[in-house]
Amino acid sequence: MAWLAFAGALRAAREASTGLRSSRVPDAERPAGPGLRDRALAHTGLAARTLLDRLAALPPGPAGPEPPGDRPQVLRAVRDAARETADLLRSRAPAGDAHAELLRARTAMAAGPAADASPGVLRRHAVLLEAADAALAMSTGAGIAVRGRAGAARAAPGRFWYAGKRTPQLWWWRLWGHAGSRSVFFQNAVRLGLALAAARVIAGVDTLPHGFWVLLATLTLTRTTVRETRSTVRVALAGTLVGALLVAVLLALVGTDIAVYAAALAPLMLVAFTLGPVKGVGWAQAMFTLVVALVFAQLAPATWQLAEFRLLDVLVGSAIGAVFGLLAWPRGAQDELRRAVAVMLRGAAEVVVATTAQVAAGGVREPVLTAPGHRSLSHSLVLAESAYAQYHSEPRGLRASSGGSQDWQATLMAGHHALWGADRLLVPPERVFVPPLERGPAEAVTRLGDRVAGRMLLVSARLDPRGDTPRAPLALRDPASDGFAAEPPGAPQLYYTAASWLDALVTDLERIAGEAGEAGEAGDTPTLHDHA
Repeated sequence: MAWLAFAGALRAAREASTGLRSSRVPDAERPAGPGLRDRALAHTGLAARTLLDRLAALPPGPAGPEPPGDRPQVLRAVRDAARETADLLRSRAPAGDAHAELLRARTAMAAGPAADASPGVLRRHAVLLEAADAALAMSTGAGIAVRGRAGAARAAPGRFWYAGKRTPQLWWWRLWGHAGSRSVFFQNAVRLGLALAAARVIAGVDTLPHGFWVLLATLTLTRTTVRETRSTVRVALAGTLVGALLVAVLLALVGTDIAVYAAALAPLMLVAFTLGPVKGVGWAQAMFTLVVALVFAQLAPATWQLAEFRLLDVLVGSAIGAVFGLLAWPRGAQDELRRAVAVMLRGAAEVVVATTAQVAAGGVREPVLTAPGHRSLSHSLVLAESAYAQYHSEPRGLRASSGGSQDWQATLMAGHHALWGADRLLVPPERVFVPPLERGPAEAVTRLGDRVAGRMLLVSARLDPRGDTPRAPLALRDPASDGFAAEPPGAPQLYYTAASWLDALVTDLERIAGEAGEAGEAGDTPTLHDHA
């Protein structure tokens, strides 16, 4: 009975984790902006997914009474913090301060279990520590999202770097993070800017009647891929043609009776701006053609030729958009997502190797903001997340043909897990000396780090659209030996903490390649959050 209850709870946890994917959140509700609230909500969702994953991976407790500071205190504190976070997000007043209780339990747990603890206890302790950290991050993120800067008092300066920033500063970080040719935002801005410049020149040189309609058509019909632009232009031209025919008939019948146009304008605008966004671009262009015709018919005498001018301007503007959609990054985010993820995974591999080397070597740990390599990997994550966001806004057919079965959300999770794990292992709350590992544990953790980094590089090469990349399926775990289950004699808690982190990264890599049984997102409809 207990096993069935556990299996049901595990299944519910996995379903809840899948529901937290940014691709499952409606566009209008998705926290993708640069502001404090959106960043904090995205951070909360990421931490919640990490917490669910860590709880699902929690090893069984030892037989008999559990040691103090383990399940009775820490898991109850995690449970209470999760309930408090849910109440906070539902705008309910929390009954107590579960965050503070969890922080105290986590601090006590960080001291480590008894010196003679078995490897099983140490391994469980490491996963519990990760779960507690994820619950603290989830609670902190929710507090910032609901209370704003007032909830930033508990925020760690490295992970929640944005907590004390003002909105103009956060917008500046967003702009700075995308000021480069590898950003899809930058590519979209360049494509649209060039198209509008060309439209302005053509409208001015050819003295097209109502030439600003050319610019408006270019602005509204240019899409991020040439395929989507082509299909949008086709529907828009059909809608404009229908609208132009109706305008020609209306102007021919009514003539210069301004009162008729004035009476029809308000209800027509209501219908146009209500149905247009719902029915699609064809309806929007047809209705907008009618609206502008009624407006111009009141400003000056108009004939049926106004409809002809409208159709000509939309045709010219859409042609300009199609040309620049073909010349400037015609595939949109299709290739850029692969490239950005590949670069991010290479950066994560560097962080993994550097972190495990420092864990093995020991030394003085300073309470700096972030671990080495954090800044460059964070910037790679910014670009990967923005490419992922655009990728899911593009036509489903392109996504299915170019995305394969890769779980792109898992690649972003792997990047975040690499950052968080390195900070947890190398950035203490205060200055401390960490003794080097003994030879056996040091060799084991270094070997694990090299293996995980190597798998990251293989996945990176497989995803990168440039050059000769491996196409064969990747065995992400060595079938001959599972080093994550190794128990080197004399291995301290630090070894098992690092091994647990590396094991979680390999699980992320398995999901990227679709080997963990989790469906890919090629048919989903993102982003987490950017942080510079």
